Amino acid sequence: MTPIEIKIPSPGESITHVELTRWLVADGSVVRKNSEIAELESEKATLMLVADESGRITFMAAEGEMLEVGSVACVIDPSVKPEETEEAVETENAVESEATERAPSKPGKGHVEVEQDAAVIGAGEGYGQVKFTPLAARVMEENDLSVEDVIRGLRRLRREDVEAVMAAAGNTATSGLRQPASRESRSERLSSLRRKLSERLVSVKNETAMLTTFNEVDMKPVMDLRKRYQQQFTEKHGIKLGMMSFFLKACAIALQEYPTVNAMMEGENLVSYGYADISVAVSAPKGLMVPVIRNVESLTLAEIEKAIAVVAEKARGGKLSIPEMIGGTFTVTNGGVFGSMMSTPIINPPQSAILGMHNILERPVAVEGQVVIRPMMYVALSYDHRVIDGKDSVGFLVRVKRLLENPLDMLFGGSGSEKALLDL
Repeated sequence: MTPIEIKIPSPGESITHVELTRWLVADGSVVRKNSEIAELESEKATLMLVADESGRITFMAAEGEMLEVGSVACVIDPSVKPEETEEAVETENAVESEATERAPSKPGKGHVEVEQDAAVIGAGEGYGQVKFTPLAARVMEENDLSVEDVIRGLRRLRREDVEAVMAAAGNTATSGLRQPASRESRSERLSSLRRKLSERLVSVKNETAMLTTFNEVDMKPVMDLRKRYQQQFTEKHGIKLGMMSFFLKACAIALQEYPTVNAMMEGENLVSYGYADISVAVSAPKGLMVPVIRNVESLTLAEIEKAIAVVAEKARGGKLSIPEMIGGTFTVTNGGVFGSMMSTPIINPPQSAILGMHNILERPVAVEGQVVIRPMMYVALSYDHRVIDGKDSVGFLVRVKRLLENPLDMLFGGSGSEKALLDL
């Protein structure tokens, strides 16, 4: 049967190259159809390479290599079926079990040399607990190598290594509370996602007239509401009621009242949107991801929470697609989860504004002439002054503040519940 070429898919418009960050299978192994075989990273998102057919895989590219969209990453020989390898896998597992019990060894090599204070001493310890793959065991047997040979070939143990292990085990006999000194450093290539993010952040600072306005929000009404109804909410909707849904809903209402905050420049035109597609910043292993929650203005708090949970899980697992990350009209980011008290968030281009949430701290505030302790949060709105005037930016942030301090107003489309009752 003719080998099948697995080509690099297009992650989205304008993207011509991706980085092959990691193979998820071994070269020469047998893979199944539709299984994930490699992790790819573009300047916008991480995506997975999938096997189009079952068979034995042969790599045509290495990890860390930049590949053009449409180029061949690997080939699969469909003549070798997974079913045919099951017996071999069982045999290999048996070999691994047997190899673990008896590590390959050479006569007269029962110790390892340890470098300590310029003296070479014998450790006198075996390596029966060292685990290795059947392939490694086979190569060691063929080349008459013991586990000691392999470990010695990697590097010599130093005093710092021994002290580090002792410190990790809670042994303070060597230096008490003092940590062993280290002069180690490492250099690694930035991922394409991180490089693109760096370029975008610099371009925002250089190409926009960015300003930031601040305010503070008394979070007690929202916190009391969550505390009072959390159990019922979870039982009915199958998800916890968090803070983010309140902020997204409040922003969606305020965006409709202040449309310039929901607008962006397109050449010499100003494009305004009648809907609120809000991007939510999510910290992921590969860097900051900003998936989009569509039409937030029409969603309930439960629907917003579920949508956030879905995209956050995808972001942490590197499963976000390009369509899920483009098209937002406004962004909300929460530095408070990391303990940030106040910051100036950077605009997510081509959007014109971003709201920054921060941590909640109990502070003394004046309420009706009395000093009381309330859970307060600083909020920040960074905006492009070319699009948004100071009046609108301040008005937007004040509106968000008032909605959060009177969360029942969100039920009535932003108007006060009392006014809605009185039809005012």
